[in-house]
Amino acid sequence: MAQEFVHLHNHTHYSLLDAISTVDGLVNAAVENNMKAVALTDHGVMYGVMDFYKKARKKGIKPIIGCEVYVAQAATRFDKIKKNVVRSHSEDEPAENSDGLTSSSINYAHLILLAKDEVGYRNLIKLCSIGHTEGYYYKPRIDLEVLNKYREGLVCTTACAGGVISCYITRGDMETARKMTGIYKDIFGEDFYLEIQDHQMKNDAERKVMAAMPKLAKEFGLKLIATNDVHYIKKEDAVAHNIYLHLSAKQSKNANAIDLTRDFKYGTDQIYFKSTKEMTDIFRDFPEAITSTLEVTEKCNLVLDTSKNHMPRYPIPKEEKVQTLDDYLEKLSFEGIKKRKPDFDKAYIDRINYELNVIKNMDFSGYFLIVQDFINTARERGILVGPGRGSCAGSLVCYAVGITDVDPLEYGLFFERFLNPERISMPDIDIDFQDDRRDEVIQYAKEKYGDNSVAQIVTFNRLAPRGVLKDVGRVLNVPYNEINELTKSIPIIFGKVKKLSECMEEVPDFKKYFETGTAEQKAARKKLYDYSRTLENLNKNSSLHASGIVIAPSDITDYVPLAKVTGEDNLFCTQYDMKLLEDAGMIKIDFLGLKELKIIGKILALVNEKYNLELTTAKIPLDDPKTYELFSAGSTIGIFQFSKSKMREYLSKLKPKNINDLAAMNALYRPGPMKLIPDFIDKRHGKKPITYLHPILENSLQETYGIIVYQEQVMQIAREFAGFSMAEADNMRKAMGKKDKEIMKDVKAKFVKGSLEKKMSKKIAEELFKLMEDFADYGFNKSHGVAYSILAFYTAYLKAHFPLEFLSVSMECRKDDEVELQLFANECKKMKVDLKQPDVNLSFMDFSINYNKTDKYVGEIRYGLSALKNVGEKAAINIVNERKENGEYKSFVDFLIRVDLRLVNKKTIESLIHAGAFDSMEPNRNKLYLNSEAAAIYAGRHKNDADVIGQESMFGAELTQPDGYRWREFEEYSDAEKFNKEKLALGFYLTGHPLAKYEKEINQYVDLRFGDEVAEIDFTKVQKVRMAGVVSGVDVKLSKKGKRFVVFTLVDFTGDGECVAFSDLFEAKSYLFQNEALVIVEGKPEENGDKIKLTIEKIYPIESLHEICSKNMMLILDEKTFDSSKLEKIHELVDANEGNCNVFFQIKNNGSSKILRARYNRVRPHSELISNLKQIVGADNLKLN
Repeated sequence: MAQEFVHLHNHTHYSLLDAISTVDGLVNAAVENNMKAVALTDHGVMYGVMDFYKKARKKGIKPIIGCEVYVAQAATRFDKIKKNVVRSHSEDEPAENSDGLTSSSINYAHLILLAKDEVGYRNLIKLCSIGHTEGYYYKPRIDLEVLNKYREGLVCTTACAGGVISCYITRGDMETARKMTGIYKDIFGEDFYLEIQDHQMKNDAERKVMAAMPKLAKEFGLKLIATNDVHYIKKEDAVAHNIYLHLSAKQSKNANAIDLTRDFKYGTDQIYFKSTKEMTDIFRDFPEAITSTLEVTEKCNLVLDTSKNHMPRYPIPKEEKVQTLDDYLEKLSFEGIKKRKPDFDKAYIDRINYELNVIKNMDFSGYFLIVQDFINTARERGILVGPGRGSCAGSLVCYAVGITDVDPLEYGLFFERFLNPERISMPDIDIDFQDDRRDEVIQYAKEKYGDNSVAQIVTFNRLAPRGVLKDVGRVLNVPYNEINELTKSIPIIFGKVKKLSECMEEVPDFKKYFETGTAEQKAARKKLYDYSRTLENLNKNSSLHASGIVIAPSDITDYVPLAKVTGEDNLFCTQYDMKLLEDAGMIKIDFLGLKELKIIGKILALVNEKYNLELTTAKIPLDDPKTYELFSAGSTIGIFQFSKSKMREYLSKLKPKNINDLAAMNALYRPGPMKLIPDFIDKRHGKKPITYLHPILENSLQETYGIIVYQEQVMQIAREFAGFSMAEADNMRKAMGKKDKEIMKDVKAKFVKGSLEKKMSKKIAEELFKLMEDFADYGFNKSHGVAYSILAFYTAYLKAHFPLEFLSVSMECRKDDEVELQLFANECKKMKVDLKQPDVNLSFMDFSINYNKTDKYVGEIRYGLSALKNVGEKAAINIVNERKENGEYKSFVDFLIRVDLRLVNKKTIESLIHAGAFDSMEPNRNKLYLNSEAAAIYAGRHKNDADVIGQESMFGAELTQPDGYRWREFEEYSDAEKFNKEKLALGFYLTGHPLAKYEKEINQYVDLRFGDEVAEIDFTKVQKVRMAGVVSGVDVKLSKKGKRFVVFTLVDFTGDGECVAFSDLFEAKSYLFQNEALVIVEGKPEENGDKIKLTIEKIYPIESLHEICSKNMMLILDEKTFDSSKLEKIHELVDANEGNCNVFFQIKNNGSSKILRARYNRVRPHSELISNLKQIVGADNLKLN
C-alpha cells in the first residue's frame, strides 16, 4: 500500500507579502499529489478560508481550516512589547523579525490551530478575532488565557522553528520549553502535536528543534507531526517568492538583483508543496510523524452549511398587528403603492404579488424590511438618499416601501435582474447617502442591532498587470523609464486591464520589448516577465471596502472573524470580503457616500430659504422642459454622470426628451458601446433606418432604435425569441458575463433549441446569440441607468432653475479640486454669474450668493475664504466672526490687529493677499506682501503682551516703528506674476489669465487640453499633440548619466499637467523652461492617473503661435476701395518674410467674391508681420488657419 501524507501547514497570498501560493494552487497541488486532504493555515488571519473550503470540496479534497496564530507567551495579549525584543526567565536579548520561519520571539510565538468540527471553527474565529481586537501590536496576538477558553474542537501543533516550544529550544532554554510543553498538553490533551520541519536551513534552528522534539515527545507522551512550511507551490517559484518578500516599501530597492536567486530572505528554497515521497524521504527516521498527519486528517471533519443565511432579527412594531415578517412586508408594500401611485391598476397588484411570493419563498422579507428601515429613517432625519442604485430599481416592492424612487413598470424594468427565483443568492441592495452624513446611518445600524453586530468589510489590493511589472522591475533594478514605457503598452479594455499573458499574445509593442535587445537583456527581460506572471493578481495589502457593511444576528465574531484595519487604532472589519461573506450566509449592504446628494441637499436648503419653498427631490417634475433644454444644449458641467466633454457634445446632438433617452446615453457612454452613439443619434432623428435582425426583436429594441443597449434587452430577447423564462434569461445573461466556454456551449444549445421550437431560423438564432455574446462585454444594467439618470435630472433641474445656488454649492463642495473649480469658474461666465474674488469684508467661510441682478449678470457668487490654500476653516471662521462682532476691517493693519494671528498665520495672510482678498483696501498686492511682516509686527503692538511675544516668534523679527506704521512703496507684480500667484492661492486663475490675449489662437491651434477627459483618449493612437500653457513648478534634475533634464507643470485654460523635457531640448531652449513663461509645446501625451502627462519634443514662445501653427493666410480685399499702392505694400512685406504659410486673397465685389492664391512665395506669419498687414487690410480682414 502506497504511503500517504497530508500537508497541514500551508500559507497562501492571504498571508500578505509572506506567501505566494493561491487557494486554487494549493487545492490543485493536493489533487495532483493524490492527497485526500489539505489544510490552510495563514498567518494570524482567516481571509481565505471560505474560498478554500468551497474550492477544496468541489475538487473532492477534504478542507482543513486552520490558522497560524501568534501567541504572547511572556506576557498577556494586552501587553505591548516590541516585536524585536524577547523576554526570557533569565535575560532580555534581541530576536529576529517575527516574520519568516525561525523567529525566536516568545511574544510572537507561532502556533498552528486546526478546526476539527464546527465548534472548533467557531472557536478559531473567536481566537483569530481576539488577536486583532484585543492583542494587536505589530501582529495579532492571543495568549494562553483565551487559548484555554476557546480550545474545544481544535487540533494544535507547535508550528515552525519560531513556534511556541521551538522558540525556547532555539535559544537553549529547555527548562521553559518543557514547562510550555506541559502547559499546551494540559490545554489540548491528545490534540496537541509536536511539529518538526526540515527545510535545509543555513542556520541551525531547525536542527536544534529536530533534536529536541523527539525527546520532548517521549517525555510527555506526545506525538510528532511532520510538516513543510509551504509558502509557494512549485520549487521553481522560490525566486519569485523571494522577490515578493522584497515588495514592501522599506525593502523596495535591492542593491544586487542577482542575489535574489540565491540569498533567500527565509533562508531556504524548500518551502514548496512537496510530494508524499519527498516528505517521507525527509522524515524517514520519523515515520510516526508522517502517520500523525493522517491521524489529524481523520480528526478534522468540518462541514459548513453554506446555504444558511444569518439574518438579523428585524423587530416588527407592536402597533402593526401582524405576526410575521412576510405579512409585514406585504402590508408595507400595498400601503406604499397606494401612497406613491393612487391610481395604480391591476398590473401593479400582480407585480407586487409576484415579487412578494418570490421574496417569501427565498426567505428574504427580513432583508427588505431592514433596508427600508435604514432608508426611511435616514429620510426622516433629513439625510438625502439616492433614487436607487443597481438592479434593485427593477423591484416594485422596493419602490413601494421606499427603498427606491424608480417605478419599474413605468420604465420597463425586470425584477428577475435583481432577484432570480431560480438562483438562490442573497439580494444585493446598494444605497447612496449624502457623503457627509453616511456615518450617521452606520451609527444608526449599530444602535439598532448592537455595536458588536455591525462591521465594515475588508477588501484586497492586488498586484495588477501594470503594478506587478513596476514592483518586480523595481526590485530587479530595471530602469524606471524602461518599465514605465512597457506598462503604457498594456491596454485597458472595457475598464479591465489585459493580463500579461494576453499582452504577450495580442500586444505587439509589449511582445517586442521581451524579444529584442542583446542576449543578456533578453534573459533579464524573460526573468522580469516570468516573475511578474507568477506574482500577477496576488494580494499586496488589505484595506477597508469603500461602502460595504455586514450586520449579524448577534456578535459578528459568532459568524465571521474580524481584522484590525491598517493604520486605525480601534477600527475593525470582517476578514471575509464581500463575495465570501455571502458564502458565509451574512447580510451585507453597500452604504455608499455620494457627493452629489450632499450638493443637492445644500442647494435645496438655499432655495427653500430664499424663495420660501418646500422643494424636495420627490417634487422635481421629471418632464420639466427647461431641464431638457439644458441637456439638449450640452450645458451639463457639474451634472452627475453627464459632465464629460464628449458626453456634452453627444447630448447636444441627441436632444434628449425623457429619462429613457438619458438612461440610454448613460449606458452607451462607456468604452465599447461608445462607438454606437453616432448611429443611435442618427436613428433617433431618422437620418438612418432602424433595422432588426428579425421582426420579433422590434418589441425588445424599439426604445433604443434597434441597438442592444441593456442587459435587460438580452433577457427580453431570450424570452421572446427562444421561449426562456425571465429567470432562465437572467441565468443566460450572467453566464455570458462570465465567459465560461463550457457553460456557454450549453446555453447556446438551449437558446438555439428554443428558437427552433418557436419556428425561428437556426442561422438567425446563432447570429443573434453571437450578437448578444459580444454585447456581454459592455452590457449595462438598465435599472441602474434609469435610477442614475433620475439623479442626474435632479441636479440638472436645480442648475436650470437655480443657477446661482447650483454653482455656489458645486464650487463649495469641490473646493479642493483645482480642475473642477476652473470648470465651474468658466461655467459662471457662460451662465452670466459674476464670480467675485475673495474679500475679507465680504466673503464668508463658504461661497456665498448676492442676488443683485444687473443687465450683464443674473447675480454674484463671492469666493469662500475656506476654499483658499493655507487658510482653512478655523482661520476663516475667526476672520468672519471678528467682522460680525466688530464691523468691517478698515485697513490691512486693522485686519492684522483684530484677527487671531495664531490661526491667521503668515502663510494664511500671503494666500489672502495673492487671492485678492485685500484688493478693496490696497490693490497693489506686491506692496501688501512685501509690507506684511513689518505690518504684522506693528499690529502686534496693539495686542496684549502674549500676542506680541507670539508675533515676534512667528515672523522672526524685532519690533519696529513704535509710533505708527509707515508703508514702504513697491511696484505691482507684472500681470503674469500676479495671475500665477493668484492661481497658487485659489487653485485656478480668477481675475485674469496669462494666456487670455492668445485665447482665440490657442483654441484654433491646440490639439489637446489638460482638462480633457483621460478616459476619452486612446493614448496608444495619439503620437504627437500640440498644447499651450503657462510654465510653473520648474524642477531641473540630473539623469543617471549626469545630464540635466526638466520636469515642470504646464497650465492651460482647463487645467494642468506634468511635463518632462530631456537634456538636448532643455539645454537648447532652457530660456523657455522658466516659471511664468508662456509657451507652445509639441510632444507625446500619456495617461498619468486621471491627468495628462506630456513628454516635450518641441517648445516655442507663445508669440510664435501663428508662425509655428498657421498653414494658410487669407487677406480679404474690397475691389472698389483697395488701391494698387496697398497691394504693393503687401507684396513687399510678404517678400521680406518668406516662410511656409500659403497666402490667399479673397476679392469682394458687389456681394460676390473670388479666392485667388498669391503667385509669390509663402510667408512666415510672425506677430510683427501680422500687425503690419492688419494695418493695411484691416484687423478683421486677415484670417489665419
